[in-house]
This record gives sequence, structure tokens and C-alpha cells, in this order.
Amino acid sequence: MKIEFWGVEFTVNVVFGCIGGFLIAVVSSMFGFGGGPFMVPLMTVGLGLPMYVVVGSSLLAIFFNTVMGTMRHYQFGNFDLVFFLIMFPAAILGGFIAPQIAKRVSPLVVKRVASAGLLILAANLLGLY
Repeated sequence: MKIEFWGVEFTVNVVFGCIGGFLIAVVSSMFGFGGGPFMVPLMTVGLGLPMYVVVGSSLLAIFFNTVMGTMRHYQFGNFDLVFFLIMFPAAILGGFIAPQIAKRVSPLVVKRVASAGLLILAANLLGLY
């Protein structure tokens, strides 16, 4: 499928993207993270899209997964309202500030920061720290 964004045309494999997105949604809902650490590499490496397209697109895709996962975890009693109320304003502020920062730095720096974050997450999930 061909996608045009800001006058630049990209070719993506929609089937690969849908299967990958589904698997990421299942895993991220099981373990309680938004899916961004896996959605961004899927879209940049797997689909060949540039970071300026991927960031906003992955946030939109993750939003729906997060809403559904939150509702289901709430139904199962896995929801702490006080913790949510503490984290929510910080998440809103970060979501407002981060794109402005990302717009001012090179895509290579954004990729390196994202890679470092993934490595830290991986080390934590593996119990290395």
C-alpha cells in the first residue's frame, strides 16, 4: 500500500503491519505497557517509515490499545485510582512537551534515545537490575 505524508510517498506492507500490531497489542495488554517500545521498531524497521511519521502514528494506535487494556484491567480489579491520578497529569504534560523537543532534535538523536530506552526496559524485564 502506498501512503503519502507531507508530499513524500512510502510503500508499506499492510498485512505485516496488522499482524505485528495485533501481536504487540496482545503482549502489551498482558504486561501493562503501552506498546510503544515495540510499535516504533515495527513501523521504522519493519515497515520502513521515517520517525516523524512513526511517532504520531504509533501514539494513535497505542491509544486505542491502552484504552481497551485499561478498561479490561479495571474490570478485573487491577486498577489503582490514586496512582492513576498521580501519573495522569505527568503523562499529559510529557505528551505535550515531548513532541516539541523531538521536533527540535535530529531524527538520529530521537532514534538513539528510543534505543537506549528499549535497552533499559529490556534489562529491567530480564531482571538484570
